[in-house]
Parts: sequence; structure tokens; C-alpha cells
Amino acid sequence: MTPEKPRVVILGAGFGGLTAAKAMAKTAHVTLVDRHNFQTFLPLLYQVSTAGLAADHVAHPVRGALRKTGVAFRMGSPLSIDHASKTLHLDSGEALGFDHLVVALGSTTADFGVPGVREFAFGMKSVHEAITIRAEVMRRFEDLCRAQDGAILSISVVGGGPTGVEMAGAFAELVQGPLKNDQAEAASRIDVYIIEAGPRLLPTFSESISARTKKDLEKLGVKVRVNTPVAAIDATEIQIKNGESIPSQVTIWAAGVQGEPAAGKLNLPLTGSRIDVEQSLQVKALPYIWAIGDIAGIKGKDGSFLPMVAPVAMQQGRFIAKQIERLIQHKPLLPFKYLDKGSMATIGRNKAVVEVKNFRLVGVLAWYAWLFLHLFYLLGGRNKIGTIADWTWNYLTFDRGNRHVMDSV
Repeated sequence: MTPEKPRVVILGAGFGGLTAAKAMAKTAHVTLVDRHNFQTFLPLLYQVSTAGLAADHVAHPVRGALRKTGVAFRMGSPLSIDHASKTLHLDSGEALGFDHLVVALGSTTADFGVPGVREFAFGMKSVHEAITIRAEVMRRFEDLCRAQDGAILSISVVGGGPTGVEMAGAFAELVQGPLKNDQAEAASRIDVYIIEAGPRLLPTFSESISARTKKDLEKLGVKVRVNTPVAAIDATEIQIKNGESIPSQVTIWAAGVQGEPAAGKLNLPLTGSRIDVEQSLQVKALPYIWAIGDIAGIKGKDGSFLPMVAPVAMQQGRFIAKQIERLIQHKPLLPFKYLDKGSMATIGRNKAVVEVKNFRLVGVLAWYAWLFLHLFYLLGGRNKIGTIADWTWNYLTFDRGNRHVMDSV
């Protein structure tokens, strides 16, 4: 006799949650829950903030992604879990019964207790934040265009990881290209900084890649500051722990992320900011609840937490579908093992770095590899076509047509 399909509720429609929903669509009754009705393609969010892409090119409707899968969708946020009845309560007033609950809530910006980050720095975790950054930069550029006092605009990116490197390079190209063409004198008074607490950029890459990245950014005009831990941030400058300060009217915080706080509100066991899980991805002491992606506190072979990146979440999404299927078939569960397929970052036009174990690629070929991979994983044909159109226009004309001030002000 065919076993009855279990009820699976998945919290979060990011890379992990959406992958898991599609993977178990045929073996379970799946309901996917997210506070938004769209998925944000986070790896390209920085291009929205630097006027390289239109905001709607990095967002895709969740219902569109789930079409013809049989997966149900509910827009809402979790309020509580009733463990006795295995019921999830949402802020919409709906109560969802489940046999398995998969928590894939993702991450949020981590300020590491640095004063002023919440008040004066911009995060990079949502379309709204990206549009706000773009609007702030363009509004201050307009201020520069009418200023007669030789004022300087300093844009600082705190954090030398892939996101920080990509954003700093994109800002430098925005200044040296479109803004210079718009008003050269004003553009000449814009400084772009990247600030890293450690000794080198891209610390998870090889030292040679880090050195190449620093050199390429400096060629673009970026002021690179390493060994520069931030002590505090205010509206006009960044205080460094050695007592120095760096002028900064626009500060983007790309120094790290932490597990989404909603997991703690659900009274799930935590390790640090992540949910404490077994190697099977089951939450400790709660075998009917699972955690995947940035929110899952699972460690790799080196004893450290797995990185908060899309490949980890997607692999875990596919893995957890197989785990639940094994339970249906009364088979023992397996431990999750992450297969690291390498890392990459783009620095600017024709400049990128790719590293897969001992294989390293830099320059134009790495840049093409970066373009192809991001287009491949971008959801929606319309988004792919729109992104290709924007990239082609930007490349051929050295222009960026998304220089709009469209925030809530």
C-alpha cells in the first residue's frame, strides 16, 4: 500500500526553501510560507543599489516559481509553533498543520555590536534597502552638482568579502562612467572606500586572488583599507579602532550576516544566531522540525559553521527532500555533507575571480563564467532577458539607465 503523503510546511522562500519545496512536491503535501510574495536574487542585489539593474529584475513571484508543482503558498510570517498539535500559527490568522516543518528563514545583517550600524549604515538584504542605497547616492550626487564649496562625497563599503568587493567595484564604475558623463566635476569629488578588518580582501580565497582583487579595485579608483577594524559609525564618518576616522556620508555594511531572529522568537534551540541542528538537519530534540540554509547551525569538516551562501542552502534543500522521503520509506537518515563547488566574485568590467579548490581563474574568462552562472540561477525568463538587456546596454554604452531616486521620500 502506498504510504500517505506527509504534510510539510516550509518557512522561507529563499534559495533553500524554494529548492526544498520543488524537490518534495511529488512526495509530500507542501505549503511554502514567506512574508513576501516574491523571491529576491540576493547575489545581484548590489547591482540594483549601484544602478546596474532594475529592481524588478532581481525579484520573481513565488507563485510563478511554483506553478504546476502542486505546492501551496501562503504570504505571512510565523508567530508560534504548537508542538502538541504540530500547528504553525501565522500573523495572517491562519493555522497550518504539519507533519514536518522546515525552517529556511535565511539571515539578516549582523552589526557585531558596532555602535551606529543600525542607525547610520545601510544593509544589503532586501530590494528596499538596495533602492534606498541607490536613491541616497544619486540624491547626494545631485547635491554635489550644485555645490560651490568643493564638497567631497565619500561612499564606504564595510566588509571585504565577495559582496563588499562587488559593491565597491560597481560604485567605482558608476562614478567613473555614468556619473562622470553626467557631471564630470561633481563625479571627480566622489571617493569610494572599501574597509576590511582583516589583513586582506576576500579572506576565504587564496592570497594571490586577494592581492589581484586589491590591485584591480585600486585601478578602478577604490581606496582600499585593510587591517582597519571599525569602532563606530555616525552620519558623516567611520571611527576606526586605532583612533583614526574615515569620512563617509554613505556607509554600506557588508561585514557579515547572522541567522534571522524569527527563529529565536519561535523558541527553537539556537547555537549562536543559528538553529541548533543534528547532522541530519533535524532540529535538536525536535525531530519533526528541520532547518536549512543560513539559519541552520551545521558545521563542516573543519569544525566551523558552513558559509551563509546560496549553494549551501540549495544543496540542503534537495537533501532534506530525500531525508523526508527516507523517513516515509522507513530508511535511516543520513548526515549532510556539503560539496564546495568553489567561489567567485566580480570586480568590474571584464574583471572577476573564480576559485575551485586549487583551480584559479581571473580576468575576462572568470567574468564570463560569473555572468553565465548568475544568469543560469536567476529565476524567470523575463528577469533573464531584462538582465541581459541591462548588462548589454551598460557594457556597450558605459551607461547605467537605472539612476533613479525612487525611495519613499
